[in-house]
Amino acid sequence: MFYRRSVDRLSGLDASFLYFETSAHLMHVCGLIVLDPATVPGGYDFESMRATIAERTRNTPTFRRKVHDHVLNLDHPVWVDDADFDIEHHVRRIAVPTPGGREQLAQVCADIAGQPLDRSRPLWEFWVIEALADGQIAVMTKMHHAMVDGVTGATLVASLCSLAPDAPPLAAPAPFEPPHPPRDRDIVLEGLTRWLRRPLRLPALLPQTAAVIPSWVSRTRRGAAMPAPFTAPRTSFNGTITGHRRVAFTRLDLAAVKEVKNAFGTTVNDVVLALCSGALRRYLQQNGELPETSLVAMVPVSVHEKSDREGVNRVSGMFTTLASDIADPVERLRAIAAQTVVAKAHHNTISASMLQDWAQFAPANTLGLAVRLAAHTRLMDRAPVIHNLVISNVPGPPVPMYFAGAEVVGFYPFGPVFHGAGLNITVVSNNGHLDVGVIACRELAPRLWDLADDFAPALQELLTAARAQADDQPPMRTQPATPA
Repeated sequence: MFYRRSVDRLSGLDASFLYFETSAHLMHVCGLIVLDPATVPGGYDFESMRATIAERTRNTPTFRRKVHDHVLNLDHPVWVDDADFDIEHHVRRIAVPTPGGREQLAQVCADIAGQPLDRSRPLWEFWVIEALADGQIAVMTKMHHAMVDGVTGATLVASLCSLAPDAPPLAAPAPFEPPHPPRDRDIVLEGLTRWLRRPLRLPALLPQTAAVIPSWVSRTRRGAAMPAPFTAPRTSFNGTITGHRRVAFTRLDLAAVKEVKNAFGTTVNDVVLALCSGALRRYLQQNGELPETSLVAMVPVSVHEKSDREGVNRVSGMFTTLASDIADPVERLRAIAAQTVVAKAHHNTISASMLQDWAQFAPANTLGLAVRLAAHTRLMDRAPVIHNLVISNVPGPPVPMYFAGAEVVGFYPFGPVFHGAGLNITVVSNNGHLDVGVIACRELAPRLWDLADDFAPALQELLTAARAQADDQPPMRTQPATPA
């Protein structure tokens, strides 16, 4: 009797992050977790921390599975359990050079971010970083985009944490029994079947996609469309990237951000975009390259609650202007808020699953060749700029968290950068703060700390304006006014 083992296959979108990857075009996401070791019961030592991480990842399949493929497989690769899983390959230690300040920490993190993951093993690494000047320790997490997106990555890291130093982790999965690995013949046969069925999806997908075009044309004519690709102005970080990375980070007060949000009737996300715009405007002015037209950001949008498609990456994206051509910070915020309303309405005309559906057709060799060709010809140095940068805003825990018993005092995320858009800003809310992670191609942004340090004055100018407006408001009446 013919017996087929189950095959856990990557979705097209998940696999695309593997296909797009080169030694320069790295497709992993990172996070810098800064920890206070003073809260660890019994005191901190590396071996105990690694043992705790090993225990907490043992029963989580995501941490144990690796990518497997076959030369005759016509569909996307599959996930299999790593029978030779060894925690020492994934949790390592390193010390920052003296004096152990933020610049030295950032350099270590940049070096880690600039190295590809080993595809023969599960696609993640945790680097425990010691010898910080203030006595703290840090953990640099690195996970491939094929296994997580922004939301699932933050959730996965949070699942290893606890609400008290000696409490169990937030997620304690049931004992994990590794599945039997699929036979190569099963991978090949199922891949062939899926490949033959792909054209059957087009009759439904093509009309759905074509129906979007009239709406986009109409919105563009009415001025109610998000910015079109290839209309962004060129800056120094819009070009061909290398594998070298530079990172920087900063922390903002979430209460101050919400005060600005309430004063001007916007959203927290609008204020985040305005802070990015204000910091970028200062940075580009200092470099003498502020464009006359506004920067355009690509903002990833989670569709986890709207899409039922397979795979871990359930994400779409929208383009929005940053109003960086407007000098007044309040007018800039209001312009961004108005634009995001338009962009969200425009984005909502697209099916939440359309990107995932089209990604099923992603050809491995063609995508990889296209990326290498673009890098070899330095096409992105001359071609119109698709968008200037990626800006992500990810919700995080509103309460104190503990990683292996150490209190989390900072969590700075770093997303991937791309040819043509060598800068990524990711913001995560964390226990009353907004932690901002900035990563760029080193050659395209040599003064990245200047950009990170520009976030605080960008927030202060908005906060000053918000409080000035509040002072100008007449006192609220608690009783209706008496008619004259």
